[in-house]
Amino acid sequence: MLAAFVSTPAPKDPLSVLEVGDRPEPEASEGWTTIQVKAASLNHHDLFSLRGVGLPAEKMPMILGCDAAGIDEDGNEVVVHAVISSADWRGDETLDPKRSLLSEVHQGTLAERVAVPRRNLLPKPADLSFAEAACLPTAWLTAYRMLFVRSGLRPGQTVLVQGASGGVATALIVLGRAAGYRMWVTGRSEEKRAAALVLGADQAFESGARLPERVDGVMETVGDATWSHSVKSLKPGGVIVTSGATTGFNPGAELNRIFFTQLSVVGSTMGTRSELESLIQLCSVTGVRPLIDVELPLSQAHEGFARMLEGRTAGKIVFTL
Repeated sequence: MLAAFVSTPAPKDPLSVLEVGDRPEPEASEGWTTIQVKAASLNHHDLFSLRGVGLPAEKMPMILGCDAAGIDEDGNEVVVHAVISSADWRGDETLDPKRSLLSEVHQGTLAERVAVPRRNLLPKPADLSFAEAACLPTAWLTAYRMLFVRSGLRPGQTVLVQGASGGVATALIVLGRAAGYRMWVTGRSEEKRAAALVLGADQAFESGARLPERVDGVMETVGDATWSHSVKSLKPGGVIVTSGATTGFNPGAELNRIFFTQLSVVGSTMGTRSELESLIQLCSVTGVRPLIDVELPLSQAHEGFARMLEGRTAGKIVFTL
């Protein structure tokens, strides 16, 4: 079957090791099933995998991809929850020490078919396209958990989103706007800032800009490049929710400001199956939809990966099959 995969890591030149070609059909073990993939979205996790971050060479060849929407063995349209917990784990899957994402231990979703646990399937509403549904399990679920589960913030408060154009950032803007938060964003270019305003952001600022006032919360996925600005942008008692660090994991800690102004730093990782179910329902009830930057056939995976690596994104990159 056609798949996008990696056989050897390349920390400095990830696109050089991206392969698109034939891979064996998946086999479903007990409690698992196979899905015909109709759409799969791209995440920074996939670039990290090409670099060997979180994916050691002994796990390769590995089909990339966490997210998918498709058709199950009974002909049902489904969305795949990407977090694979231990078979005997109960409760919040993101707290399972042995959890993984598809494409870390088990083969991923950038393929014509993928094997997943039956418990990881959710019905896809008819009003969501396969491409839209494929955007939800990682970036949109991450944003949903950051804002509605982990932040403790309330509608009406001001939230700063660092980086205006990525998958999580655009999801935060749309979800926050729909729920009644005042959403501010930063962006590196005038084009990205303008796009964020069209999505529903109340104000957009240059990266690192001094804000008109301090904010109640910051949603942080960028890391090293924005961390100091995030800390300095908060009101006393404010909260940073961090779910990633695409520019590096070694930020200046700003510990003096954190303890003196009693800030909270909260980690957030992915989301649970029940949270994904609530997110899907929210999309159906409110009519909000993921912003899709581009849809490409899987055979053009190199183009999609290059767009993400170079920062040429305005929403999600989706591969269709």
